[in-house]
Amino acid sequence: MVHVYNCHPFKSQQIVQVEQEPGLVCCGGGALFVVATGGCKVEVYNLEKEGCPLFCRFATMGTVKSIQHSKIGDYLVTIEEKNNATYLRAYTNWRYQAEEKGRVGVRLLGHLLGGASVWGGVQMEIIEIPMSERPIAVSCCPVTGDLLVGCEKTVVLFTLSRQNQQNLNQSQQSVQNSLPNSQQSCNPSQGPTSVSHPNLSILDFERSVILHLPKMSLKQVALCGGYVAVNAELEVLVLKLEAASDPAAAEEPLETSKSAAEPPQDQDDFLLIPRHQELLESKAKDCDILVTMEKTGLEDQAQYQFSYILFRRFSPEFFQGCRVEEMQIHSLQLYPLFTSNSLEDPTCVFCFFSLPTAGYLYSLKGGVELLSAYQYPEKVLQAVMSDHLLHVITKNALQCFTVRCSAVAARMEDPYIDTTMKACPPSTLEVCALRIQLFIGLRSVCVYNQRVILLSAADTETQQEPERRSRKWTISSPKETSTVGHGWNLYVVDTVHPFTLYQEMVEYSCRYVQTTPQSHSLRHLLSEAHLLLRACLLQTPEQKQSGQGDPAVSSKPGSNGAVDKNSATQANRQELEEALRQNSAQLGDCFSRASQKDCHLALPYYKMSGLTVAEVISRNRPPPEGPSSYGLGFLFYLKLHLLEETEQHLTQEEADEIIYIFSQSEPFLLVSVCASPCMINCSATRTLQILQRLEDTAGVSVPLTIIMAAMALRLGKQQDYTELMERHAEMQLVYGFIEEPRLLLHGGGGGGGGGGGGQHSQVHPTSLARQLANTQPGLLVAAMVALHENCKVQLEQADFVFKELGCENTLLVDFWEAMLMASSQDAVIQELLFRVASVYIDRLTNSINGSGAPKYKSLKGADDLITSCSHYGALYPWLTVLNPTHSTTSEHQEALHKLQSLLCGPSLSVGSIVPLLERLSGETLWGFSLHLLCATRRGQYESSIEQLLDRCPQAIIAYANHQLQDKYMTLWWQKLLPELCKRTRAAADNGILLGALKETLVVVAMETSPAEFLELIPDDGTASYFLPHLLTCSQRHLMA
Repeated sequence: MVHVYNCHPFKSQQIVQVEQEPGLVCCGGGALFVVATGGCKVEVYNLEKEGCPLFCRFATMGTVKSIQHSKIGDYLVTIEEKNNATYLRAYTNWRYQAEEKGRVGVRLLGHLLGGASVWGGVQMEIIEIPMSERPIAVSCCPVTGDLLVGCEKTVVLFTLSRQNQQNLNQSQQSVQNSLPNSQQSCNPSQGPTSVSHPNLSILDFERSVILHLPKMSLKQVALCGGYVAVNAELEVLVLKLEAASDPAAAEEPLETSKSAAEPPQDQDDFLLIPRHQELLESKAKDCDILVTMEKTGLEDQAQYQFSYILFRRFSPEFFQGCRVEEMQIHSLQLYPLFTSNSLEDPTCVFCFFSLPTAGYLYSLKGGVELLSAYQYPEKVLQAVMSDHLLHVITKNALQCFTVRCSAVAARMEDPYIDTTMKACPPSTLEVCALRIQLFIGLRSVCVYNQRVILLSAADTETQQEPERRSRKWTISSPKETSTVGHGWNLYVVDTVHPFTLYQEMVEYSCRYVQTTPQSHSLRHLLSEAHLLLRACLLQTPEQKQSGQGDPAVSSKPGSNGAVDKNSATQANRQELEEALRQNSAQLGDCFSRASQKDCHLALPYYKMSGLTVAEVISRNRPPPEGPSSYGLGFLFYLKLHLLEETEQHLTQEEADEIIYIFSQSEPFLLVSVCASPCMINCSATRTLQILQRLEDTAGVSVPLTIIMAAMALRLGKQQDYTELMERHAEMQLVYGFIEEPRLLLHGGGGGGGGGGGGQHSQVHPTSLARQLANTQPGLLVAAMVALHENCKVQLEQADFVFKELGCENTLLVDFWEAMLMASSQDAVIQELLFRVASVYIDRLTNSINGSGAPKYKSLKGADDLITSCSHYGALYPWLTVLNPTHSTTSEHQEALHKLQSLLCGPSLSVGSIVPLLERLSGETLWGFSLHLLCATRRGQYESSIEQLLDRCPQAIIAYANHQLQDKYMTLWWQKLLPELCKRTRAAADNGILLGALKETLVVVAMETSPAEFLELIPDDGTASYFLPHLLTCSQRHLMA
């Protein structure tokens, strides 16, 4: 569908004063090139000056049949005919013909040393490019300046090369030195009077790639940044040429189907009509067009490989209103779009081609996609693209359509588009047609910047007005033609700046706002205006300097100098950005009332507008005389805005209005709305009344009860708060906090269920969380653990919350202990184990120094943790001997038991806390027990036995019975027995050591053989003491 708007894309036109009837025209480099009909002369006119004065003229070597200008290299390429032969020629340095007396050099492709420009003065050069086949079409790459030549069945790519004249002079000098003296002095032009230009670069071309397309009869070719497009009468093929990373791969032909390689047989008596076909990207290689690549034969030439990008075939019966011979593709164009962030490599590349009644625009870079299909109201002769408009000519009219280039480029430039942050109209948005300009007998069209050049030649034999099919388009009155009397004219039509066209579209949209504010046409028109602004903002500095830029720069005649231009450009960019904000606000208004399919777009457009919530609310208030309903997009915007964690707090009036809006539209969202940090200033009394009515109608729910309790707390109604919180069990309240985390926390993504995700922004406790810390700490800790396990809050964020509550030494430790019971993440568990162990050590240290924290009873005691948490192990039996219960406080005893339990458990890495334990002295038994636990956990049993015998021998048997088992059983007789014998020999009256020795001998007698036991008996005369145990060992051995 094509929308039609009565906007004016043209602002003025002028007639170029040409002496002879033009046959061919082209433009580029600020110049208009005119070739007279049947002539051999090119006239160049200055397009950048008022009146387009003649710049220069020069003769060609034959009758020009086709002419193209290359922006890169500033050269002309022509297809000429002379004496029934066709030639391909390139004209360089044509600007030096302004004096009309400049010299002209002619040379062959690749022959650089024979040109007069090498020997001295500047001159225009004509490069003869030999071709094995007759050239039909040419195209110059706007990115690299390369030349593409199309013959009937082949395509030849010539790469543009430059050589500095100084290098050529050195090369030429070496050639001269090798010649005889007589040959060196034969040319008088080489004398000292010649003027050298060392900075002049000489252009030349190198034949790079030859592509053979035996099944296509080429009509047109196009080249842009490695993309090659060709078309036959009803077929278009786009290829991508790339340098081959593997030379062998470049030589391998692409696999084609059998039908593509072999011509059909036994079908000479049938007329085959091709079917309509469109193949994109990887599917394009399945077309029946076989392409082969031929080597150029140069050793140092880069190797290329190609891939199919796009294939489109049309069926002759597909069109209506045209004769069969008129059903041909024309106006093939590859169009690059450069932006300020990509000045060398184009951000986007587009492919356009047209049929007499329809045009097609594809995006090639970053994925092939059909952007627009243009349906023309009458037969189109030619079409040409620009950044923001498509210009087409019929026999008697110039028509303009919008294009979607800026929509594609904006998405390539900004990754935040099509998110909740930013939006842009889709690249497949329906196009629109603008006002028509009437002419008589249009023949061709070309575009340079914001100027459209038209060639008209009226049919003098039939002066009657051609018939037109009826259409609804608004047209302008025809301009007066030249009064010279000839039947042809060359027009230069100036188009308006995109920003001016944007302003007219905005003015035009006001009609829809007053009549049908929710119409699709209004949204489409504002989207068109948005894309025009995008086109202005994406312009490169070169485009702005060449007249396509901001009108503020060109409208100040007195501003000269770089500073004035830069300041004017900056001021006008601010104007464009302000216009973009206003347009985004208007689009936000449209989508705020849109259907469910598009209503989500209200959010990003309102964000781009920079409007405050109050301003958005005022724009969406229902009219007094209309229904009191709100648009889906507006409600979506409010919901997402309230879910965001921002520091912007609404006033009481704004917050109350939002609560009223949701109470009328979506009351089930009132809990989330009231929990938003933006709504902290809402009226608690009024909100509580609305929530009570919601509870009466919808029933009781845990989150609703909690938010009502929070409102009662704000009002100071402590009894009502207590009654509401006692309605539900603690676990149900925890589930309520999981459903709406912002009841406890504000900031850091606490709402919406995605507070994890690696974000570590700070969160803050709500007033309800502060109340729970004082009255129900267990509920607060359980809720925080549940939020962490459900990825609603990070561990660091939870730490900050408890620290802000002033509970870093109390509830925070309870939270860590509870996390150890609930968490299953190894990294989190190891971190928490280290943290709690550090806290226990600090508490023990502070109790020694007498600077302990105020008394606080933990939520979980040591016995509770041992019972409910697998990371806390049961205390070893021998620790009871080392733990005197009467000599320390209860807080000290609890910290000691928890730390000992961690050391007895399976999870704590002992090596991580050994440096911390150095702060605890081993002089006390409980301090010694901790060091002994660490040594035991690290496998240091022998030293532990010695230390235990030194400090507390009464615990040695309990220690040995628990620790010296399995593979460590041999330590009973290898370490413990010798130590006891040595110590009892020194202190024979020590009953503790004697008792320990007896217990040890009992174990040794049970675990060793009689021979092994005999070897263990010391030879100091005390063998009689061991004989009863040896007898027991022998009897046990005999019975076994």
